[in-house]
Amino acid sequence: MAKFRTLDDIDANAKRVLVRVDLNVPFKDGAVSDDTRIRAVVPTIAELSDKGAKVILLAHFGRPKGKRDASQSLEAVVPALAKDLGRPVAFAGDCIGETAKAAVDNMVPGDVLLLENTRFYAGEEGNDPDFVKALAANGDLYVNDAFSAAHRAHASTEGLAHVLPAFAGRSMQAELDALDKALGSPTRPVAAIVGGAKVSSKIDLLENLVAKVDILVIGGGMANTFLAARGIDVGKSLCEHDLADTARRIVKAADAAGCRIVLPDDAVVAEAFAANAPNSVVALDAVPANGMILDVGPKSVAAVSAALEQAKTLVWNGPLGAFELTPFDRGTVAVAKKAAELTKAGSLVSIAGGGDTVAALHHAGVAGSFSYISTAGGAFLEWMEGKPLPGVEALKA
Repeated sequence: MAKFRTLDDIDANAKRVLVRVDLNVPFKDGAVSDDTRIRAVVPTIAELSDKGAKVILLAHFGRPKGKRDASQSLEAVVPALAKDLGRPVAFAGDCIGETAKAAVDNMVPGDVLLLENTRFYAGEEGNDPDFVKALAANGDLYVNDAFSAAHRAHASTEGLAHVLPAFAGRSMQAELDALDKALGSPTRPVAAIVGGAKVSSKIDLLENLVAKVDILVIGGGMANTFLAARGIDVGKSLCEHDLADTARRIVKAADAAGCRIVLPDDAVVAEAFAANAPNSVVALDAVPANGMILDVGPKSVAAVSAALEQAKTLVWNGPLGAFELTPFDRGTVAVAKKAAELTKAGSLVSIAGGGDTVAALHHAGVAGSFSYISTAGGAFLEWMEGKPLPGVEALKA
């Protein structure tokens, strides 16, 4: 694994530490409705504050497109942040200029200050050197604790790491350690579960994984495209028939790399995409012409479970069926519980990420039993695709 400087390498006392965090959290009725991302950065903020740093938080919120928009001000996040942190959080109505400078100058060691939305300036997403310089003027050190924004080469996620001594925060550190265990230097055999609706959105991911894992389980709507490429009639199921050649190319690449692809052995079909729609389990050669495959069947669950029993490492992105609709959540739930069981038994290191995946694991009641769950969306997917993440690359010592 590449070497990153962490909070263990910081002498933070009385230093102005610019900390990039992800506070792009959902709101409902004027309040934060899910504080997962806030709780993720609390350890870094608290540790720096306890070490006597002046902790200056940088973050984005929404998509204001480089213009000031009061409806996307970070000030609304302050109450939830202060509550989770258990200490006061001051707010400055700008992230650069005199307003920000005055707020920073007013800090004493241990204070926590949140600056206004960095995306109120076009220079943030443009990674403009002058904007980077303006941000850096208020800091002595830079800490990135926002892995979920690490796939963006923005001023506060990448640019600052080139002009100030840069370190990984605790959340970033935990993410990088987990990802290294998943695909960087994993314990083999490695299994990957990739689900979701379309092959077209995950071609790069599949092509990268077949060269890195030993077992690749393909589920969800994308499995239908692979089945159709084998000549199986999938009825009215979601299927990208025009990507049959792509599916066959991926299978051929897997064969050449010694990666075993696991596709469904049977399916749960229904005529309507709706919760509790009449359904039945059928063999793959018996999918009705007017039927849709909405979940994997019991034989498929058994096959995936057997694959997980052979594996030592699992990386998971995407559900195996339409898990948001009962009873088409059964396959995903059963496999999730199997992975959790193996993890708790100490025989499997399990890493999962992606919005639908995290939701599915929470739905199955096993999120707390996985080795690591990434709350990052695009960054986690791009990492799985084998793409370098600018915010991570900039931290390498």
